[in-house]
Amino acid sequence: MIILVTGAAGPTGEAVSQYFAKNGHTVIGVDKADVDLLDRAAVQDLAERIAQEHGHVDGVIHLVGGWRGSSTFAETSLDDWNLLHDLLIRTLQHVSLAFEPLLRRSDNGRFVIVSAKAAERPSAGGAAYGAAKAAAEAWTLSLADALTGTPSAATILVVKALVNDAMREAKPDAAFRGFTDVNDLAAAIGGLYDRPAAEINGTRLDLTS
Repeated sequence: MIILVTGAAGPTGEAVSQYFAKNGHTVIGVDKADVDLLDRAAVQDLAERIAQEHGHVDGVIHLVGGWRGSSTFAETSLDDWNLLHDLLIRTLQHVSLAFEPLLRRSDNGRFVIVSAKAAERPSAGGAAYGAAKAAAEAWTLSLADALTGTPSAATILVVKALVNDAMREAKPDAAFRGFTDVNDLAAAIGGLYDRPAAEINGTRLDLTS
């Protein structure tokens, strides 16, 4: 399979890329040093280059993220909203619009974003983050509707937060209760290929339960 991983340089991107590579798949990992995902033309050019080389994609794992918050609702900074809008929504828009046609050409394609419980029940100080995550989910569900009737699916994986080995080493006494390990996330993404597209298209799969 041909798997595109955006946000590939971070710990989550590395875990997902390694998972698919170890299972014998071709992984195309991109990060901001490779392609500016806020540049619509640059993302479209990436899609066209992949189309020319491979003809399709079997997975688009969109892992561009970020977090900003405040102590109280009234202290929410709209500069934080602008940043989160670009990271969580605009990059998603550019990637999904460019790669939806290539997913349609796959025999078993998957488009995946990682959302957060905060989208369901945002805290007072997490207004910008919760709203951005909710908007990203809505956009992804629209993509899922577009993929209805095809062999591909768009799915939202929900976590409380993610944890990796470096975080555990930095805080050995922390419990990270309810967090999802990045390697478990990678395995969950891989498991989506074992289920029919129609079963998971447009669904929110909660990895915290």
